[in-house]
Amino acid sequence: MKKFFFLSVLMLVGLTVFTSCDKDDEEDGHSDTMPEYSIMIMQPNADNKVVGDSMHIHIEVSEATDMTIHHVKFRIYSKADDTEVYSGPSDAHVHEMSGSYSYHDDFVLDVDAGSEWVLEAKVWGHEAGSAEVTQTVEFAVD
Repeated sequence: MKKFFFLSVLMLVGLTVFTSCDKDDEEDGHSDTMPEYSIMIMQPNADNKVVGDSMHIHIEVSEATDMTIHHVKFRIYSKADDTEVYSGPSDAHVHEMSGSYSYHDDFVLDVDAGSEWVLEAKVWGHEAGSAEVTQTVEFAVD
């Protein structure tokens, strides 16, 4: 009976140690460690564009230690008055657990000639503003 009791206690302790971790939940990608995000805007570049051009948007987001990329938002807005003409993806919560996220889309520049625009790419962690990184590219439309 003592052996059975000792074995049960040992199994319980082992199970407790095995199932407890320091909040590094791989199931939902949450962790106590702050992510180290980076953004590379591959396209468009800062070259001047022309009204009516079809512009390809290509943005690469990564996390240095392959932690989850929780939220991303990409937008194009007027430098003069903050009028937004593009926003993507439709759901900012991408929850990409591989540590990298690639975004592609095409956008037609149906804007006024002589205007200046900003493509803003933003990534942040599980909570709004946590580990937030923003990258921008400015361009003029002739």
